[in-house]
Amino acid sequence: MDFANFSIQLLNSVQYGLLLFMLAAGLTLIFGIMGVVNLAHGSFYMLGAYLAWSLAARTGSFALAVIGGALLSVLFGLALERVLFRHFYQRDHLDQVLLTFGLIYIFEELRSILWGDDVHGVKIPDLLSASMPLTENLSYPVYRLFMAGVCVALAIGLYLLISKTRLGMKIRAGAFNRDMTEALGVNIKRIHAVVFAIGVALATVAGMIAAPISSVYPNMGSQVLIMCFVVVVIGGIGSVRGALISALLVGLVDTFGKVLLPQVAGMLVYMLMAAVLLWKPEGLFRT
Repeated sequence: MDFANFSIQLLNSVQYGLLLFMLAAGLTLIFGIMGVVNLAHGSFYMLGAYLAWSLAARTGSFALAVIGGALLSVLFGLALERVLFRHFYQRDHLDQVLLTFGLIYIFEELRSILWGDDVHGVKIPDLLSASMPLTENLSYPVYRLFMAGVCVALAIGLYLLISKTRLGMKIRAGAFNRDMTEALGVNIKRIHAVVFAIGVALATVAGMIAAPISSVYPNMGSQVLIMCFVVVVIGGIGSVRGALISALLVGLVDTFGKVLLPQVAGMLVYMLMAAVLLWKPEGLFRT
């Protein structure tokens, strides 16, 4: 592998890792702070992809589709938390698994009713459709760089929200000691609703920005769900920093594994997870 090909694969791995981080960050927030095992998290990724396709076709603008889809996902997350998830915080994890597993089938049926079972494509915006030349014969799509930039911006925003704001202080306090936080006058139900809406929005935005390069098709959420759980387990449950580092590691191993060791590429990520769990059973940065 020459330097140009190595650079392309490195960019691909970083971009894939950052996209995984957006998915895993929402999952680790919901699980680490609210204690909810959400198997339906991949369905929010699928929802984002279908919203991008549907709204872009209606508005004629991919940017408007992403903005509108993000706002709709926040409202959807707030409603879903209020109607269903709020009643399962103190329930056994098995009840949560059964609830969210059932939601996967409900979302798939609703997707089939609303949008059908065909495979769709989302057009890359003309402004981002160019390629950046690396050598005389190799170039890299600008849209993939745009995806990485969006993921980095959201990661920075999530860090600032949790670490530097009053809302973030309440979120951390509620995750550490819910009863004491409530005793101090914090509305923990409202905090949980906000956290759940943020998690849904992150997964939905990830699906929307990934739609132009991955297509839009049924059951697409199920394919990313297992990888999200791998990222969360490696990084440590409840740790956003761990999710970021773990997602980048998984992106590197998966991308270069498919190029250098295609025969065993499918198991390399799980071998990485097994090695990390043997070394640190709680994950890299459990909080």
